Amino acid sequence: MKTTLQALCFTLLLGGTTPLYAGPAIDNVSARQASAQSSEEKKPPQSESVSINHATAEELSAVMNGVGLKKAQAIISYREQYGPFTQIEQLKEVPGIGNALVERNLTRLKL
Repeated sequence: MKTTLQALCFTLLLGGTTPLYAGPAIDNVSARQASAQSSEEKKPPQSESVSINHATAEELSAVMNGVGLKKAQAIISYREQYGPFTQIEQLKEVPGIGNALVERNLTRLKL
């Protein structure tokens, strides 16, 4: 043990370095690309649309921008209480769904 410590000190004095941990190197660029790729896989393509009269809460939250499961469930509850939507703009009547949210998602929705 003493010999190893002396060798380490001698190496450091000469300007060399000895890594104490030589674990796997992480390529930051590759890690960021992989992270971006996985988040893109979670988002549906822009051209995908969902029926507000037939979709489940999970489908609505996956396709609609700014809508999580709670708001999606509010849409389902409204639909169950008042019947099918006749216009997409009727979503504005659902508690928690405003004009901006409906406008932002018009291309993603269908009856």
